[in-house]
Amino acid sequence: MLFRLVRVRLRPYRRYLALVVILQLAQTTAALSLPMLNSQAVNSGVLRGDSAQVLRTGLLMLTVSVLQGACAVAAVHFSAHAAMALGHDLRGAVYARIQRLSALQIRDFSAASLITRSSNDVQQIQQLVLTVLTLMVVAPMMAVGSVVMALRLDAPLSLVLVFVLPALAISLGLIVHRMMPLSAGLQERIDRTNVLVREQITGIRVIRAFVRDAYEQRRFERANRDTRSVALRLGRTQALMMPAFTLIMECAGIVVVWFGGHRVAEGSLLPGTVIAFLHYLTQILQAVLMAVGAFMLMPRAAVCAGRVQEVLATSPRPVTPRQAAGAVRLSGHLTIENADFRYPGAQQAVLREVSLDARPGDTVAVVGSSGSGKSTLLNLVPRLYDPERGIVRLDGHDLRTLDQGTLAASIGLVVQKPYLFSGTLATNLRHGDPAASDEELWHALDVAQARDFVEATGEGLNAPVSQGGINFSGGQRQRIAIAQVLVRKPLVYLFDDSFSALDAVTQERLWAALHQETARATRVVVSQQAATIRAADRIIVLDEGRVTGSGTHAALMAENDAYREIVLSQSTEVRSVG
Repeated sequence: MLFRLVRVRLRPYRRYLALVVILQLAQTTAALSLPMLNSQAVNSGVLRGDSAQVLRTGLLMLTVSVLQGACAVAAVHFSAHAAMALGHDLRGAVYARIQRLSALQIRDFSAASLITRSSNDVQQIQQLVLTVLTLMVVAPMMAVGSVVMALRLDAPLSLVLVFVLPALAISLGLIVHRMMPLSAGLQERIDRTNVLVREQITGIRVIRAFVRDAYEQRRFERANRDTRSVALRLGRTQALMMPAFTLIMECAGIVVVWFGGHRVAEGSLLPGTVIAFLHYLTQILQAVLMAVGAFMLMPRAAVCAGRVQEVLATSPRPVTPRQAAGAVRLSGHLTIENADFRYPGAQQAVLREVSLDARPGDTVAVVGSSGSGKSTLLNLVPRLYDPERGIVRLDGHDLRTLDQGTLAASIGLVVQKPYLFSGTLATNLRHGDPAASDEELWHALDVAQARDFVEATGEGLNAPVSQGGINFSGGQRQRIAIAQVLVRKPLVYLFDDSFSALDAVTQERLWAALHQETARATRVVVSQQAATIRAADRIIVLDEGRVTGSGTHAALMAENDAYREIVLSQSTEVRSVG
């Protein structure tokens, strides 16, 4: 998975990869020539007392070292460019895919996990690629070259490599095998910790209201302690690499010095050759340690690559049609025919054979008890969900055949708890229409009964908006969200209990202004407030996902017990307050 992901994503940067390989090859060739030159300086210069030979060889070694350093710097430059470009492209791809996922799919992954996958996981892959290009490319060249050069120097002395190389390979394999499950476990625990922190920050008011600070702190400490435990085990396993390899190579060095020394004493081997052989043995160790640097990152990067690929391989739902309907003229006639919907993993369907018909100029209200499927029904219209069975149509066109852009421009949804982005009021309102003028924005605020509090900020449309809109009250956020949809001027308006935070007077003025502003559009309203729904042209009553009544307020009061109970309960509350 890791190799396939990196190979595909690095394909546009093959030129940089080729330059890295060429530069690393030049660097390795220079490094391999230095011990041989050193051997010549000792054997031909020092032992014979030829100072000129030592000087010439020393200058040549200095030139080779400068060349090696220049190639190394250039290789790191191009390696970093390729690795950073990979990280940039991968983060962009993950972000683009997340933007296309449905709310259900994001919930399945969890927001905290998606944040980790698009940041920490991508960073791990990026770091591995950088390490491989700067170290791992050199390592096999250095190792193979050092073995070949050692064999050329003295074949009998090279027998030590027969024992050294398998010992290094076995040690590396055992440690990496141990690291893989620990790396996977560490990423899972990081996800879990992120979920917990996100939950505690979001629910801080509830925590403090119920004085659960100590309990939540203990929960975090347990998760943090669990993460630390796995990280320590992974760190201890990684820490075994260096001493294990160093021990093997030091033992090999002792063997070389022992037998080489005896042969030098016998006159069958020159001292410079032993020195060069030790240098090549040291280079083999360096090559192995370079490889270890990559192998230490590889288990965790492999896990991260699987997690990133899981996001990239997830097909967005709902699916945008490949052959979208061409340019169509829509008027806003909305129909839902026998729609069924079940949340993934749920035993019972939320909606069962629900039908709805709303024409331009109509106001259709949907009422029902909590959990009856009202919001789910509205979410079928902008295709936040697709029904399991049944069809949702706009002017006779199945929504699944319409281009997503066309559908988005035709539908305006206002939810009960709208989310505002950090910026200004103008930037948030222009989400509805980026080209809207200031006059259009003020008109939308007028209709949404929001002009007063916007002017009271003293900055008008440039008033700052905090993340989530927390510097505005719930009712103010609802009115800003309504103005945002009014700027878009869609054909179908969907109000999902979006007046719940407003007082009765403001709600009455807002609804009257909306009715006039959207007179030619289709309006579907979810609300539990009798004052809002009684004026609707048609009211649909949902009970446990089924339509149990449809008609005007007067007809339902006479015929539908569930509707009558909702209205009378509110009338009782009003009388009680009075």
